[in-house]
Amino acid sequence: MNDINSLFAPIRRLHETIRAEVVGVCEAGTSEQLSSIVADDEGDTIFAVDRVSEDILIDFFKREIASKVPVVLIAEGLKEGQIVLPRSAAESDAVWRIIVDPIDGTRGLMYQKRSAWILTGVAPNKGDATNLSDIEFAIQTEIPLVKQHLSDTLWAFRGQGAKAERYNRLTGETTALELKPSSAASIEQGFAMISRFFPGARDMLAEIDEEIVQAALGKPKMGKAQCFEDQYISTGGQLYELMAGHDRFVADLRPLMAGVMRGRGMDLSICCHPYDLATELIAREMGVVITDAMGGPLDSRLAVEPDVAWIGYANYSIREQIEPHLQDSLKKRGLI
Repeated sequence: MNDINSLFAPIRRLHETIRAEVVGVCEAGTSEQLSSIVADDEGDTIFAVDRVSEDILIDFFKREIASKVPVVLIAEGLKEGQIVLPRSAAESDAVWRIIVDPIDGTRGLMYQKRSAWILTGVAPNKGDATNLSDIEFAIQTEIPLVKQHLSDTLWAFRGQGAKAERYNRLTGETTALELKPSSAASIEQGFAMISRFFPGARDMLAEIDEEIVQAALGKPKMGKAQCFEDQYISTGGQLYELMAGHDRFVADLRPLMAGVMRGRGMDLSICCHPYDLATELIAREMGVVITDAMGGPLDSRLAVEPDVAWIGYANYSIREQIEPHLQDSLKKRGLI
């Protein structure tokens, strides 16, 4: 397993196992049971449904991958955010650093509102300096709602484009799936949004959103909707919506709100982390433009702690339409 291509089959099996187990738990449990809090430490809140995937994760990597090649596994819930497998290996022995979010979008899934996603990114081990830009293979798998029989899986190897398949839970059949980001040159009459999931600075994020849209499209017209938004509380889900051609612009700027919230006597709440963006390689391989808050490439280290701001544009025309106004709005407020 020194060849990154050899990791595809076992990691895909891991995703399929997690998907089946989590869907089974959702079918058997109620929203109240699934949303019960089992841990609430300095990281994100851990709900009962999260524990299902976490239990599978360690055992799988020990048995299927670490028995053949040493790896550093990075995931929330692990001691210090990562673990070296096998246990007898030193971190410097590891060939790969593998970052995983077993359930991205827990809140939507446990209330059976939206699909969640299993996210995995694999990078050569460069020690603590390893970052998102080093990921060479990524795969994400949809955890569907109980009432939903179709589930998509997407993956990419760096420089080789992206592929996707759709799985039918009723028949067990898998078919090739062609996804394509929007080719529209404008956000007009399309979905475009800035993430504002949680209280604290939603008003400022909405102000920035309004400024950008009006600068790009002008003032609203009587009886007309210029563009729309969809607050999908899952980074993997947001990336999927860009790849599938559903969304044209997505920005998650929550880390930039730290000073604003501090000035209001509040702590910064939940932000996006590198494990949430473990599969942004797939989006880029599919043609989606992904940047950091300054317009540069994402380069956050592979760890559970960093807060990451990111922006996604369906294509370069959308970026040209939106980015100057977004940068102006952020600079005016001293956010970048």
